[in-house]
Order: sequence, then structure tokens, then C-alpha cells
Amino acid sequence: MRKGILFAGSSYIVWGLFPLYFKALHTVPALEILLNRMVWSLIFLAVVLAWRQQWSWIAPTLKQPRLLASFAGSALLLSANWFVYIWAINHGHVIDASLGYFITPLVNILLGYMLLGERLRKMQWLAVSLAAAGWLTWQAGHLPWIALILALTFGTYGLIRKTSQLGALEGLSLETGMLFPFALGYLLWLTAEGQNALLTQTSDIQLLLLASGPVTAIPLLLFAAGARMIPMSTLGLLQYIAPSLQFLTGVLLFGEPFDQHRLAGFIAIWAALLVYSAEGLWIGFYKENRGV
Repeated sequence: MRKGILFAGSSYIVWGLFPLYFKALHTVPALEILLNRMVWSLIFLAVVLAWRQQWSWIAPTLKQPRLLASFAGSALLLSANWFVYIWAINHGHVIDASLGYFITPLVNILLGYMLLGERLRKMQWLAVSLAAAGWLTWQAGHLPWIALILALTFGTYGLIRKTSQLGALEGLSLETGMLFPFALGYLLWLTAEGQNALLTQTSDIQLLLLASGPVTAIPLLLFAAGARMIPMSTLGLLQYIAPSLQFLTGVLLFGEPFDQHRLAGFIAIWAALLVYSAEGLWIGFYKENRGV
């Protein structure tokens, strides 16, 4: 249990500190950061697969067109999520990005209701309603599109991966493998144009770009290991570490504006998450004691 909390908690802490990493790369266009993340993630994952001698899943996977199509969709969603997140961090929208990951659990509830036919309990409807009220007050009646895109892309990505046959390591390897040719091709074109940051930027920026592989993969592997050791209720509470750190980073370190509309929106969304978490803990406790 302690080991699982340590692994999963560490992954969320790393994800929560991502704004510091991407902010350090603000001189590099968001698209180029994304492309480097794709390329170096695959290279790092290939090293991990080689170390673990974990290649047997590749041949059967390539013979399943439906599985490949599913992962092509998840790869596009993941790349869209990564791009919007990187763009948001480097354009002063860290708080908006944190909001997206605060509301992702509630978006997952709605996706399950709309796409999987899952029934919502009364307290879940209350949580979703409170979150909707928070969205509407977030920017004086204007929907926070950054947060919504992040929540929808990551929520839908999670829905696809939930039904997948592949684990975290294999799945991310397949996704980055699908994206790799496009990313590498564009980076080669940038190189030919003399615009590749790996060749034109300072050494510290170059090292940060090369580190995008392990920075992406290590927290995911920690999360996958920790998730197998602890209950879902505990994992559900730990997931708020990342957006909380992002929120504090945006407010305290980067000094992003946080007016009364945003405060009111956040209060409603925090209330929604409190209702959602309390209801989930109560249901889990009830089932455990009833032996369900």
C-alpha cells in the first residue's frame, strides 16, 4: 500500500510540476516541443522495452486492424491534449490548464453516461451540476475553452484506453510509434530550413528537449505501477495532486490573474469534486462492508 501510494503520488507530483518544465522551453514553439516529445518518448520507451525484453506484444498487435485503429484515435487525442497543454503553459494559461485536469473526473462521468450507457447516481448529477455552474462563472459567462479541450481530449483518451488490451508501457509505445514518422519528418524539414531548436537553441534548451522522453514516460510508468497496488478510491484522491500543484504554480509563481469570477468558478468546481470524492468513498465503504 505504501509503495503504491509512493509510486502513484510521485507520478502526480511530476505531472503537477510540468508547468515549470514547459515554461523553461518557452522560446521553442509549442508544436516543436510536441514533436520532440513524440520522438524522444519513443526512443526512451524502446530502451525500456529492450531492457525488459518486452517485444512479444508487437507482432500480435500489428495483426489486429481494429486495435490499431483504436490506438490511432487515442494517439491523435493524446497529441492534441499535449499540444494544447504546452501552448497553454507557454502563453500564461497555467490556471486554465489546471482547471482542465480538475474537471476531467467529472467529464469521465458524463462520457460514461453518454457513450457507455452508465447510469448516474443523484450525487453524481449534483457534482456535474456544480461543475457546470463553475464553468459558466469562470470567465464571466465565457466557457474556458482551454480547460474544456484538455478535459474532453484526456477524458476521451482515457475512455479508449480503458477498453484496450495493452498496458501502459505497450500502449504509449504504440501511440508514440504511430506519431513518430510524422514528428520525425517535420523535425527533418525544420532542420533543412535551419529552424530546428535542437540545432539553433542554447545547450540548456537542447538538453531539456532531449529530456522530454524520460520526462514523459517515467511518471506514466510510476503511475501504472502504483495503480496496481492501491484501491481506486485512493487513486481517485491522489489524482488531485497534479492540478492542485499546477494551480498553485500559476497563481504563486507565475502571477496569473485570478479575479472574483475565477474564484467563484473554482469554488463551485471544488465543491463538485468534494461531492464526487465523498460519494465515491461512501459507495466504496458501503460495498466493502456489505461484501459486494
